[in-house]
Amino acid sequence: MYRQHGGPDVLGLEERPVPAPGPGEVRVRIHLSGVNPTDWKARTVSVFGFSADGQGQVPHQDGAGTIDAVGAGVPADRVGQRVWIWEAAWQRANGTAQEYVVLPQAQAVALPDHASFELGASLGIPALTAHRCLTVADGGPRRLAPGALAGRTVLVAGGAGAVGNAAIQLSRWAGATVMTTVSGPAKAALARAAGAHHVVDYRADDAASAIRALVPGGVDLVVEVAPAVNAGLDHHVAAPHATIACYADTGADTLAFPVHPFLFANLRWQGVLVYTLPEAAKADAVAAVTAAVADGALRVGDDAGLPLHRFPLEKTGDAQAAVQRNVVGKVLVEVATD
Repeated sequence: MYRQHGGPDVLGLEERPVPAPGPGEVRVRIHLSGVNPTDWKARTVSVFGFSADGQGQVPHQDGAGTIDAVGAGVPADRVGQRVWIWEAAWQRANGTAQEYVVLPQAQAVALPDHASFELGASLGIPALTAHRCLTVADGGPRRLAPGALAGRTVLVAGGAGAVGNAAIQLSRWAGATVMTTVSGPAKAALARAAGAHHVVDYRADDAASAIRALVPGGVDLVVEVAPAVNAGLDHHVAAPHATIACYADTGADTLAFPVHPFLFANLRWQGVLVYTLPEAAKADAVAAVTAAVADGALRVGDDAGLPLHRFPLEKTGDAQAAVQRNVVGKVLVEVATD
């Protein structure tokens, strides 16, 4: 946990009493804690609603483990259930980088027996963000399901990232034609492993021409990680009435583009931050991700295009530093090793 903002050195191990769940809550014994960019950013400075106010902040939104106690109003048969966790630390002092976390029961979602804790801890923010990006277009589905994106073409910028990987897999599950841009052969291999139909190396190819050759009519939906850098490309390859959903500001934080082509094509730019989504959109995302996991449509590991990097709990600072330097893959913190 940390009690002040700063570098990885402000993180330290502390012993605390095991918490008891209150009404409507469950207590989860954490096996793995997933690390996201907002975790190190929140540690560095107060953003996204996080605050180190002297009481201390346990980091990390995502995780997976086993329910070992329930509060009043929660079915007793949830004890022993394997679960994945989302938004544990959103406007709360207790994230998943600890042995036990108490949170509202809706934020601990059943994990099928065939799904690993590694998968469970890798869902959360990346998968929910990807779902939102894929469901904001006019006339598009509110909730993904098999066939929900049939006949549509999705361009995923940065298909080797955690959100990009989830967007590729969810798009495939929903029936879309999926293409992605990457920065080299190694990342191209990861994007193909995730299931992308077409992969464009923007450093080796003229990405705009390559995408237009594959989809002459343009793409219907863009999942964008670097809007300021890619705005020109996105507008060039977008079909009329396309939506460009951006969830990060990689590369630069100011977006600019010519207005007239944007107007004439009736394009939409849509910002996405999963923490502040409408509650109904979060519920739809959780339900769809749960269904995709049940169908075996979401995977992790090298063969799924998302290498895993594991750190022990006492090296949580190193885990966050790995995410900050943009390590390719998903960073996990091992909390319980049995």
